Amino acid sequence: MPKNKTHSGMSKRVKVTGTGKLMDYGKFKYESAQKARESRRNQQLTVIKEQKLRPKIDTHDYETKKRNVVRFLEGGNKVKVTIMFRGREQSRPELGFRLLQRLAEDVAELGTVEAAPKQDGRNMTMVIAPNKKPTPRPRPAQTPAPADAPGA
Repeated sequence: MPKNKTHSGMSKRVKVTGTGKLMDYGKFKYESAQKARESRRNQQLTVIKEQKLRPKIDTHDYETKKRNVVRFLEGGNKVKVTIMFRGREQSRPELGFRLLQRLAEDVAELGTVEAAPKQDGRNMTMVIAPNKKPTPRPRPAQTPAPADAPGA
């Protein structure tokens, strides 16, 4: 068996002896930590915000709730919209369905419906996902002071 043989899953400096493999454990540990850090950097944390409504919502209250949904979607978060039914409202789920459809149409330019409206006991839920990744706000560019400025 050759003395210096590399193993595909290990560090580059691996020595194969007659009894076993010797390797630079510190380097292996460092490289695995670097890979883990790189994979964490590429992950995106998914946050689901929730907005609760009632079927008999007034126009002004609806606009306020819609503004919150727009803010969440612009921030790059998913939004779970829940309509809570109480008492006799449970016999009219079509009111909630129409309200969720109206909200989905109002925010169509910012997000798409990921989970269609679904009745779950006393609640009806719908999930809206943002269309694109949030754009980072541009930072104001700082101009360096000229080197020949007086007082420098």
